[in-house]
Amino acid sequence: MADDLAGYLAGIVLECEDVPRKDKLRQMKVDVGQGGPPLTIVTNASNVKPGVRVVIATVGAALKGGETVTKATVGGVTSEGMCCDAPMLGWVGGGAGAAALLPDTFAPGDAPPTSRPRLDGGDGGGGGSGGGGGGEAKSTGPGVDTLFEKKLTKEEKKAAAEKKKAERAAKKSTKGGENDEAGGDEP
Repeated sequence: MADDLAGYLAGIVLECEDVPRKDKLRQMKVDVGQGGPPLTIVTNASNVKPGVRVVIATVGAALKGGETVTKATVGGVTSEGMCCDAPMLGWVGGGAGAAALLPDTFAPGDAPPTSRPRLDGGDGGGGGSGGGGGGEAKSTGPGVDTLFEKKLTKEEKKAAAEKKKAERAAKKSTKGGENDEAGGDEP
């Protein structure tokens, strides 16, 4: 799938502002690590803000439908690429229309991963928000956290159900044995 992502680059949003007189459209300045000035990208993704890392389809990148990304005027602003969502990248999970976010480990210009990465809170994201260990994902907004849970395969679900059943049986037999012993001591 890496060949399918030729022309797709990780980028960091430097600036983000609403496009005047256009509902939902946002104009971003994105550093995609190509050494030149940041690219101007117009998007309707509401989850972009300065400092986040996103996947950008640059001019010339092939889209799934066979079209090619071109420089285009969107809402009166010239867009020099396209902000990608999870379905565009072939990632499982993630909503259409929401920018595909990357963890801070991706530098501008890096190739995007072939599957959706975990957004682990590793770099001073304030350990107080989750109150737990380092394996928790950063909160990306209301209702979004559930999008980043791993879905179990049929085999994993079956194994988990069998494990739970065995635990219940062991617990039941332990309790049953205690009751029998307690009942045997008393006349």
